[in-house]
Amino acid sequence: MRRDLSSPALRGGLLALLSAALFGLSTPLVQGFGVGVGPFTTAALLYGGAALVAAFMRRTSAHEAQLRRGDFPRLLAMAGMGAVVGPVALAWGLQRTSGSSASLMLTLEAVFTAGLAWRWYGETLDRRVIAAVTLLLLGGVVLVLEQGLLGQVQLLGLLAVTVATIAWGVDNTLSRGVADRDPGQVVMVKAVLGTLATVLMGRVWGEPLPGAGAALALLAVGATGYGLSLRFYLLAQRAFGAARTGSVFAFAPFIGAVGAFALGDRSGSWLMAMGGAFMVGGVLLHLAERHEHMHTHEALEHEHAHTHDDDHHTHAHAEMPVGPHSHRHSHGVVSHSHPHVPDAHHQHSH
Repeated sequence: MRRDLSSPALRGGLLALLSAALFGLSTPLVQGFGVGVGPFTTAALLYGGAALVAAFMRRTSAHEAQLRRGDFPRLLAMAGMGAVVGPVALAWGLQRTSGSSASLMLTLEAVFTAGLAWRWYGETLDRRVIAAVTLLLLGGVVLVLEQGLLGQVQLLGLLAVTVATIAWGVDNTLSRGVADRDPGQVVMVKAVLGTLATVLMGRVWGEPLPGAGAALALLAVGATGYGLSLRFYLLAQRAFGAARTGSVFAFAPFIGAVGAFALGDRSGSWLMAMGGAFMVGGVLLHLAERHEHMHTHEALEHEHAHTHDDDHHTHAHAEMPVGPHSHRHSHGVVSHSHPHVPDAHHQHSH
C-alpha cells in the first residue's frame, strides 16, 4: 500500500527525526563551545537561545490552542526537569567524558520516555513498537560498549549524562499534556523559566561570565538544538504519541556521535557502525508502522488545532473555516477503522 505524509506514523516519525537531528548535533557543539563555561551558565545560554527563536516564531492566532492557567504547574515541572536539571547535568558531564560517549548514552532517554508514557498515559506498545525500542536500546548498548572497550568511558561524566536522560524522559512525558497547545507558547514559557532559574543559580554559584564568542555560539546552538528541536518534538507528540516520539528521538545520540566524529573525535569503530545499524532499523520500524482496526471513540470535548478533512472533526460552523484552526469542540461516539497512533483522539485500550 502506498505510504504518504497522511500516515500519522510517517508524519510523526519524520517530525521526531528532525527534532532528533537538531538535538543530536547540539551535543558535540555544546562540548566544543562550552569549554571553560560553567554548567548553569551553559544551560542558561542554551535556553536563552531557545527563548529567542520562540519569540521570532511566535504566532498568536486562532490556528493553535492557547495555554491556560491550569497548564502552569506542568510547565513549571517541565522547565525544572528539562531546562534546568537536564542541560546542567549534560553540561557538567560533557566536561568529564568524550562527546561520542555522552551522545550515545543519551539513548536511554527514549527508554525512560516510552516507559513513562506507557505508565502515565496508557499508550499502547505493540510488538512492532517494542521491537523498535529494543533495536534502539540495543544499538545504544553496542555503542556504549564500543566506547568502554576503547577505555574512553569516564564514569562520573556518564552518570551525569544519565541523570540528564532521566530528567528529559520525565520532561518528554509531561510535555504530552501540552502537545495540543501552541508549540511557540510552550517553548517560550519553558525556555524563559529555565533561563531565569539557571541564571540565578549561576550567579549564586559564582560562575564567571563567558566570552562573547562562546556566549553567541551557545545561544545559536540553543536556538536550533533546543528551541526548534522542542517545537518539532511537540508537533511529533501531537501526531505520534509520547512513547513513539521518544523512541524515534533515540536516533539523536547516533547523530550526535557522527557530529562528534566530524568535529575531530576519531574514537569510532566497526562497533559504532553496528550500533548505528541497529538504531536505523528501529527508526525504520517506526516509520513503517501501520496500526489499523475497528475502534470506538467515546464522547469527548477538548481544544486543539484541527481541520475538517480527517473523519474525526465533523462539527458544524456557521462559516466553514479553511485550513487548521482551534476552538473548543465536541466529539460524539463513533466507531470506524483507519490507520492511527496514540494521539489525543486514540487513547483506547487493546
